[in-house]
Amino acid sequence: MYPDKKITIAIDGYSSCGKSTLAKALAKKLGYIFIDSGAMYRGVTLYCMRHQLILDGKPLNEKIEQALPFIKLSFIYNASTEKHDLYLNDENVEELIRMPDVASNVSHIATIKCVREKLVDEQQKMGQYGGIVMDGRDIGSVVFPNAELKLFVTASPEIRAERRLKELTQKGVSANFKTVLANLVERDLIDSTRTESPLIQTKDAVFIDTSNLTPTEQLQLSLTFVNQVLENCKDKTNC
Repeated sequence: MYPDKKITIAIDGYSSCGKSTLAKALAKKLGYIFIDSGAMYRGVTLYCMRHQLILDGKPLNEKIEQALPFIKLSFIYNASTEKHDLYLNDENVEELIRMPDVASNVSHIATIKCVREKLVDEQQKMGQYGGIVMDGRDIGSVVFPNAELKLFVTASPEIRAERRLKELTQKGVSANFKTVLANLVERDLIDSTRTESPLIQTKDAVFIDTSNLTPTEQLQLSLTFVNQVLENCKDKTNC
């Protein structure tokens, strides 16, 4: 069904809109590598929290820049979950980076120029040969501006908050709808108005609203766009 040609798929969107679930499903279906760029920023955030580089909710930018050479991030395949877990300095932190305290700080860390430069460089190296699906907030605009397929995913804040609350509850984390919604709204504002690589929908990105779509429907819709790109690439050596 899918040719040997490996394209790069960039998926951007707001928190808890389903972009990571979609990206993982696409990668699995296509036999591509999935890279969770958001997990990388969460990993840096966790490091900063552990080393007291965030004071009263404010990142200590100079100290964070000095610490960057000591932050090693990698993805390692987990056979039991059939997913790639994030490792921070050789420690599996996949569960820790999903906790609310990390979520409440990650957008602030992601605004720091030196952090973004470091992670964008690493992400570009990971995807230099194509055959990857990467999701985040600046993938189509900054990391892979020449990606063959760009998707911009969103959903209403209320639905996203419900999804996030369900996810936290399933993990045994205590949270309430009002707090989760407030956190999402705050992150939306920070992500879309920050100076460094703000969250935007590029002109060549396909818009997908997942508010009323099941994960299966999201995947099927996205595959139609993938097939269109691959069909157009058949006779193009530069695609």
